Amino acid sequence: MKLIDLPTREERIELLRETVKCFSERAWKHDEEASFPVENIEDLKRIGYHTLTVPAEYGGLEISLQELVQLQETVAQADGSTALSFGWHMGIVKHLGETRPWEASIFERFCSDVVENGALLNNAASESGTGSPTRGGRPETTAVKQDEHWVITGRKTFTTMSPVLDYFVVSAAIHGTNKIGNFLIHKNRPRVAIEETWDSVAMRGTGSHDLVLKKVEVPLENLVEYITPGKKQAAGWLLHIPACYLGIAKAAQEYAIRFAKTYSPNSIEGTIAELPYVKQKIGEMELYIQQSQHFMYSVAKAWDESNFEDRQMMRGELGAVKHAVVNHALNIVDLAMRIVGARSLSKKNPLQRYYRDVRAGLHNPPMDDATIGLLADDALRKINE
Repeated sequence: MKLIDLPTREERIELLRETVKCFSERAWKHDEEASFPVENIEDLKRIGYHTLTVPAEYGGLEISLQELVQLQETVAQADGSTALSFGWHMGIVKHLGETRPWEASIFERFCSDVVENGALLNNAASESGTGSPTRGGRPETTAVKQDEHWVITGRKTFTTMSPVLDYFVVSAAIHGTNKIGNFLIHKNRPRVAIEETWDSVAMRGTGSHDLVLKKVEVPLENLVEYITPGKKQAAGWLLHIPACYLGIAKAAQEYAIRFAKTYSPNSIEGTIAELPYVKQKIGEMELYIQQSQHFMYSVAKAWDESNFEDRQMMRGELGAVKHAVVNHALNIVDLAMRIVGARSLSKKNPLQRYYRDVRAGLHNPPMDDATIGLLADDALRKINE
């Protein structure tokens, strides 16, 4: 059964929920080994998850942002690394379908590869010498025009899902100009390599290795767009990031509540779930969950119902969602660990993995300081008006 064949969102969520159940058990192994969950990716592709954000005209379902974040949250409850990895493909394809920055024939061929062959894509923009791409640094990766092709050389860091990607959208400075472009590069191009450098203590199963390009030749048409690093545009698709961390937080909440309802030390009658201070923590977790869900889904709904111009006014809201949800997720996991106690620090306990994984959200875009600055500017502008 394919997700695209199911007529309602509820049915698609139920099939996805059944598909990802096994991800939770696999997560132990991949976290321990820092290995990539290829089998999870194949399971998601088997039900056609990768096609859901492809435009309908090219064989996809063109789902709403609301549905995307709900689906991503569902995957993350089973395994955060898989959700964050796959979310980049899902979100970027949705963004490309909404904005159409590429030449139509190239985008159509790419979408056909996704639908027919299960092709996956991610951006490769980060570099050790420039820091976060959102800060506006000029790429050290270079593109030199030679005859009828580009020659691209450089190293990209944090290339999430690199073990299974088919396409990389690589940002590079164009030699002899002040321009910067995005280049579509297939994994099978000669001198494209993945160097396994990912040694993070968080999101260990994302395969966020280095992409190494050594004089890689690509056709001229593979310069798919010119970009301005750090240019501030509203990006609804980035809500896949807070959706992931909310899913992890909900997994921590569920574990802590199940523990509280079954743990009965001989110092008390009944279970610890009946103790006032434990109920206080459970209530606080639920408050954070509800705040996060209502905020994220209401902003996603507003995005879905807005035109292009109105969406550009939503940068502050979108950043605020990511800021609030990720920080709420940190608090939820902390509360869950306080309920479970010292055994939450055991390597056999999933809470210690949730604790490490949610902290990675602080380093995904947009960064907290940038969001707070943007919100301050919005508030000042409103008063001036």
